[in-house]
Amino acid sequence: MDTAQKALMRFIRNFGLHQPDRTPCGQPLPVSEAHAMVEIAGAGRIRQVELARRLRLEKSTVSRLTANLVGRGWVDREAAAGDGRGVLLVLTDAGAAAAARLADARRDRLTALLDRIPGEQRSAVVRALQTLAEAADGPS
Repeated sequence: MDTAQKALMRFIRNFGLHQPDRTPCGQPLPVSEAHAMVEIAGAGRIRQVELARRLRLEKSTVSRLTANLVGRGWVDREAAAGDGRGVLLVLTDAGAAAAARLADARRDRLTALLDRIPGEQRSAVVRALQTLAEAADGPS
């Protein structure tokens, strides 16, 4: 196994990205639901099919995920105007508060992580993460 692969796998384990039932920031929430909350909060309103595209998940998976968020009282479903089958997702007040808590936990965890990197290396680490994310956006 090459150095890059070992480093990536070590980071995934140490940061907690391999735990599907808990966010890497320690919140007792499935990672997929946390990602959905980020997308819905950022969009304000988002079509369920667009959420599936952004999360790179099957529509049926996003339908179940959305049902869980509705069950938690964090998301409301609305009919999309002019589209009888379209569904818009919007955060409830409780969902907005939960999304803010998740954002705070994520920011705090990332800040603590970056604080452990020597100051002169931080911008290089951030650039490398951006480059890695852009490469992952490409064809799979």
